[in-house]
Amino acid sequence: MERQYLDLPITPPDIAFDLMAKYDADTHPNKVSLIAGAYRDENGSPWVLPSVEQAKSGLSHIPPNHEYLPIAGSPTFLGLAQTLIFGKHLTATMQDQIVSIQTVSGTGANHLAASLLAAHLRPQHVFIPAPTWVNHKAIWATTLVPQIDYPYYSPTTRGVNLEGMCAVLDEHAAPNDVIILQACAHNPTGVDLTRAHWETLLEVVRRKRLFVVFDSAYQGFATGDVDGDAWAVRDFADQLLATGQEEGQQHPGLCVAQSFSKNFGLYGERVGALHLVVPRGMGVDGARSQLVGMARAEYSNPPRFGATIVETVLGDSNLRAQWEQDLRTMSARIARMRSALRSRLELNGTPGDWSHVEKQIGMFTYTGLDREKVARLQEEYHIYLLPSGRVSICGLTERNVQYVADAIRDVVLGTRKASA
Repeated sequence: MERQYLDLPITPPDIAFDLMAKYDADTHPNKVSLIAGAYRDENGSPWVLPSVEQAKSGLSHIPPNHEYLPIAGSPTFLGLAQTLIFGKHLTATMQDQIVSIQTVSGTGANHLAASLLAAHLRPQHVFIPAPTWVNHKAIWATTLVPQIDYPYYSPTTRGVNLEGMCAVLDEHAAPNDVIILQACAHNPTGVDLTRAHWETLLEVVRRKRLFVVFDSAYQGFATGDVDGDAWAVRDFADQLLATGQEEGQQHPGLCVAQSFSKNFGLYGERVGALHLVVPRGMGVDGARSQLVGMARAEYSNPPRFGATIVETVLGDSNLRAQWEQDLRTMSARIARMRSALRSRLELNGTPGDWSHVEKQIGMFTYTGLDREKVARLQEEYHIYLLPSGRVSICGLTERNVQYVADAIRDVVLGTRKASA
């Protein structure tokens, strides 16, 4: 019998969301979730940023308006988002080179970028860091552009594998190929490029004439400094595109997929933007029209409420100051939990060097635990983390960090958990 068109293979579930469902169904009193990239307070509860609370309170006095936004999004929001990622100077000097569109958070921005570039830049390859956020591969798979992994992380040094990264690009990259780079707080490793690393990579990108897609999901969240966390984006835009270039040496451009989920705590509101930066002298009207056409076909109009919160906060000096303090509060608690986990692992005699837990930044740490040890943590201790060994530091609190450290010690030593 001829196969019916709906007789389809079952797609494997998303690993993170599948694990979260298992965690929710777990009734053990000591269960710990170290899965999701979402900030939690000291009690392990979602935290609404005070700046966001104040913005919402102010909006409650304004008659509700549930009208459609323009397809490209709120112009006010887009202007503030541009300035946040590029800074005031570049935003002003490169205004004729930047086209922005509001998106359905960072995922939507990444997808629009992939769709636009696959259709019009037509790269031979897209270079994706190994490891990276799992959705990068899924998004680019929809475009059918061949993917090449480049080695980002070295398990041996627990640092950036810059030599391996550059070697792969030198050997395989062609002009107009795309490279995906995470702007800061690398997911899942927590290991970022240094400024010297960035400069070395920039020269490879310049020489090979690669189109850069920056994924900026954690600006301000990595270190608490919004300008410092955007340094790489601004440096690449300035050095590659802010000045004119000789005929035949023109750089193809770059774009930034910007998310406000993490740094505003607006996970469910789906607030984001895509910024495309084109070479000097090249018009942006065509690119803008293509992005608007793609958005219209996919979702018509972006969500309004979350973007209104963001533009309210960024557009008010007092709320902006409170937001920056909120970022420092979140990044400081994560740093404390990193230090606490490391110290407890060392004090309880866990074999190995655990300094990387404290050195890494952002929401995640790459523990180095293998799949077997991760499975034991889940099955015996009800501690949930990704099979890769990635831990979301946000899930640690003063109440559970000792329990987690002792469980890691047990699985590393190969000892069995005593019956509860």
